[in-house]
Amino acid sequence: MRRIEIFDTTLRDGEQSPGVALNADEKLQIARQLTKLGVNVIEAGFPIASPGDLEGVRRIAQEVKDVSVAALARANAKDIECAWEALSGGEAPRIHTFIATSPIHMRYKLQKSPQEVLELAVQAVRLAKSKVADVEFSAEDASRSEVDYLASVFTEVIKAGATVLNIPDTVGYATPEEYGSFLRAVMTRTIGIEKVKVSVHCHNDLGLAVANTLAAVGVGVHQLECTVNGIGERAGNAALEELIMALHTRRDQFGVDTSIVTTEIARTSQLVSRLSGMMIQHNKAIVGKNAFAHESGIHQDGVLKERSTYEIMVPSLIGVDAESIILGKHSGRHAVHQRFAEIGLNLDESQFEEVFSRFKLLADRKREVTTADLFSLADVQTEKVDPIHLDYLQVSSGTHILPTATVRLMYNGQRLEDAACGDGPVDAAFKAVDKVLGTKGKLTHYSLQALDGGEDAQGEVAVTVKFGENLVGGRGVSTDIIEASVLGYLQAVNRAFERGWITVREKNEG
Repeated sequence: MRRIEIFDTTLRDGEQSPGVALNADEKLQIARQLTKLGVNVIEAGFPIASPGDLEGVRRIAQEVKDVSVAALARANAKDIECAWEALSGGEAPRIHTFIATSPIHMRYKLQKSPQEVLELAVQAVRLAKSKVADVEFSAEDASRSEVDYLASVFTEVIKAGATVLNIPDTVGYATPEEYGSFLRAVMTRTIGIEKVKVSVHCHNDLGLAVANTLAAVGVGVHQLECTVNGIGERAGNAALEELIMALHTRRDQFGVDTSIVTTEIARTSQLVSRLSGMMIQHNKAIVGKNAFAHESGIHQDGVLKERSTYEIMVPSLIGVDAESIILGKHSGRHAVHQRFAEIGLNLDESQFEEVFSRFKLLADRKREVTTADLFSLADVQTEKVDPIHLDYLQVSSGTHILPTATVRLMYNGQRLEDAACGDGPVDAAFKAVDKVLGTKGKLTHYSLQALDGGEDAQGEVAVTVKFGENLVGGRGVSTDIIEASVLGYLQAVNRAFERGWITVREKNEG
């Protein structure tokens, strides 16, 4: 069976989702999980974009093994030199350089002639090739480019040393049949195409990213570019989990295989959701909360008699297993440790003791600690301590009471405390945080969902906050939704603070 490679761009294109801003530690954590998942290439970032992005790519290149690490660069010397600086310590570096080739982009964005664009593409690939053996060239907005011109550009960059050609549907404009025909035409007319790998990168503006990518599989491409949970610019990218399970479930149709460990899909999806602050919609294919749920009596009856009547996949394929141990406040270390092992979370002794302490605190607040809770506890353990964190929260609210919140935060060894009123308890708490720190955040998105079922379920809050012109996301988890909201808001504050987008007013009022 033909093997097709998976190029994951969650840490580059995925991070370009509005409100997502991952720090170097978070990027490294996701990269390590992507390696467990079995992706072939990790696009770790766009080094020229910021010092933080450069540092994130550098750390991944140096610390993550057994996978190719790519860095994005525009078709100019400064970008390529910066990409090489970030990748130089890696064992399998790839420079991914790009320039637009569609008439609309060349005329209005680049304001360059087709000949000038071709020359810039060749120069960029030649420079990248002098740094690394593995060079990917992308023709931005390829699907709206002229076939003959695109083939001529590809022919020349192959001569310059490109090893991978990417033919993206950058704005999600193509339809599957059209895209497949376009790919065939370009590949047929490109001289030397047999010497390189052909890749596709599809966006989801019309909801066709996965369909277009699967159409490309039928054409015979060698690499699929995608993101976990389909996150990315605008409507996002082709979702890795949907592509993989389509290829796996319909092998009869596609006849290809990948190196992906499917049982790591759920774990990877949850990690990316938590760190990005982007919640997964309940009806999301493969990894949504309802993906394997059956509400209809007819469906339930069918599944009970024979699962394949309504399930074309079993949950265990993606790493979602029925819980064999019910955990609660009376559970001991052995039972908890065994459950962590069952779901693939291997913690050393010191890590487990720290997680177990938090498990006991959570078990006092819930009748049952679920698998989702365990993932949350383990994820929190891997996080670094934020410079600003919650020490105390008290909220007063009611039908005839003005909502008021008192918040005490810890920062630089100081206890900073203040109170504020708001339109509701969450609004009051956010305003109290801003009052304590001297910041001014504008909430642009707020969502709340239960991590699992039951009246004592932990609430997961995701927020997007605007500080000045900068959007940043945050996520908080707690059995108390007001506390979860504040924790999410504080994560956004910490991310903005680390990037220098806000400053904190130091004063001791506690």
